[in-house]
Amino acid sequence: MILFVCTGNFSRSPMAEAILKDLLERDGKDKLYQVRSAGTWTRDGLSASPLALQAMEELGVDISAHRTHHLTSQDIDQASLIIVMTHDHREALTLEFPQARDRIWLLSEMADKSHDVVDPSGGRSLDSHRACAQEIKELLHEGYLRILQFTAGDTS
Repeated sequence: MILFVCTGNFSRSPMAEAILKDLLERDGKDKLYQVRSAGTWTRDGLSASPLALQAMEELGVDISAHRTHHLTSQDIDQASLIIVMTHDHREALTLEFPQARDRIWLLSEMADKSHDVVDPSGGRSLDSHRACAQEIKELLHEGYLRILQFTAGDTS
């Protein structure tokens, strides 16, 4: 399983999950990989941010069915690749789940970069969500092959 993690599971990680699922489907590989998302500081069952919904709709990707999920140790154990949005997320997960250290990567690292994907909720604007969605889309396009290599054939 490929697991995207952010703080609230309202914007960044559900956008990344949906964009990667869309890429996999377009590539005919959607049956080969399970993709999920979770938040480090959320509760289960809430909808994605309305601004994230709109930004993703503009990209042609529907996240209206998304419901937040609080990260669990079971999620960590099941994931062959854990993709986080910030250095702080990686540090926190590495401290809490040291056994997963070698499976935790920044999203930007999948595209041979090393920067945080800033939380658009801080800006509370549609433009900040559009910019975030576009950045995530670009990083996933650039890092797509690397993601597949890290999870080669993982159908869990």
